[in-house]
Amino acid sequence: MTVVAGYLRMLLREQGGPITDKQRKMLEEADRSCGRLGALVAELSDLGKLESGVLAFARQEIDMAALLAELASGMHEGADRGVQLELRGIDRPVVVLGDRGRLAAAVTALVHSALRERGEPGTVVAQCAAIETSDARYGVIAIADASLLPALLDAARGTPPPFDEWRGGLGLALPVARRVIEGHGGALWSADGAQSRAASAFRLPLRT
Repeated sequence: MTVVAGYLRMLLREQGGPITDKQRKMLEEADRSCGRLGALVAELSDLGKLESGVLAFARQEIDMAALLAELASGMHEGADRGVQLELRGIDRPVVVLGDRGRLAAAVTALVHSALRERGEPGTVVAQCAAIETSDARYGVIAIADASLLPALLDAARGTPPPFDEWRGGLGLALPVARRVIEGHGGALWSADGAQSRAASAFRLPLRT
């Protein structure tokens, strides 16, 4: 793919001679397709490493609230369909230990999925919270319609329901996200029923 993409870019720079506008559009689409295939191969590689337990995670302090705010600022999925993203609970730090790059990719995949799966105009809420149980303290991010947030957050206090990770059009981003979160000692789950595709949450142990 690297070789093919290299030749495509050479053609787009007209190193082999002039090209027509129609040819340019075809070459640009082929170049984008190479990029999508490259991303899929990278996800397959990550998934294989996560499944075999050979992928090492960095250990650094991460403020989940600040990370969510940062990622949301560049998230525009659904804007053309009247879907908006609202943030809650980002006014106070929620600090965990983990691999910032891997967790950022996981959060991005989950927010992108919720915005993409919402079938009508409206607001998707992403809420960050700290939750304490009888034996542990967790940082939680829940992403859903406001009416589904209480149930998602409440599930963080017990044994969360399963997560629907296989959804069309999203590649392997969600399976990789689940394994990254579980690799950090966390859990990822979906809402029950018809809204499960547009509602999910995850928890990670708070830094102690």
